[in-house]
Amino acid sequence: MLDSIRIVLVNTSHTGNIGSVARAMKTMGLSELTLVDPVNAPDSHASALAAGATDILANASTVDTLQEAVADCELVLATSARNRTLDWPLLGPRDAAAKVLAEAPKHKVALVFGRENNGLTNEELQLSQYHLHIPTNPDYGSLNLAMAVQTVCYELRMQFLEAEENAQRYSHSGEVADYPRGEQLEQFYQHLEQTLYDTGFIVKQHPGQVMTKLRRLFNRARPEESEINILRGILASIGKDRG
Repeated sequence: MLDSIRIVLVNTSHTGNIGSVARAMKTMGLSELTLVDPVNAPDSHASALAAGATDILANASTVDTLQEAVADCELVLATSARNRTLDWPLLGPRDAAAKVLAEAPKHKVALVFGRENNGLTNEELQLSQYHLHIPTNPDYGSLNLAMAVQTVCYELRMQFLEAEENAQRYSHSGEVADYPRGEQLEQFYQHLEQTLYDTGFIVKQHPGQVMTKLRRLFNRARPEESEINILRGILASIGKDRG
């Protein structure tokens, strides 16, 4: 179950933080690490702070964009401070862990952590179905990157162990549906946006917030793979009629 969970670090500044994250992951039983455009590749400092988790570093993959990192994932949770400009479904670590573990047996899951100084951009946050917020002390909410990863991985570990003792405790009734991968969702959004341009619903010179709001709508609704295929078919028929 834990093997289906990927930790994604975006544009990490300090290699020591990458090593500390690897250590946090391994202590909790997670092994898959992806680095998105790190400022520097893991080095001897990262290995020193990994403290025996150098296999996590050695097997880590590096990609240029977050979109690449989550392209094969059906469920993406992005860590975020409470964001007043993006009204996205928000989970705490405990609820997030329950959600992840319910889907991990069938789906690939990504947990995304942003830059040390300013987190994730709004565009990056929109690639997720849920935002994950760690409810720290409002008077002092300073968590370093490895602490944030450790907090989330701890919740996953504890609930995983409880689920082993009681297989039904966090399971959903019935089977988990088939959801589209990240790349399939992006293809749908690109198709939708182009169709809205072609029909004149969105004006290229003044696009406004239409696509952001539509992304929020569909991510909140979380259509299944078959439903996305239906929506793509509808968009294709609109294009055919206009052709």
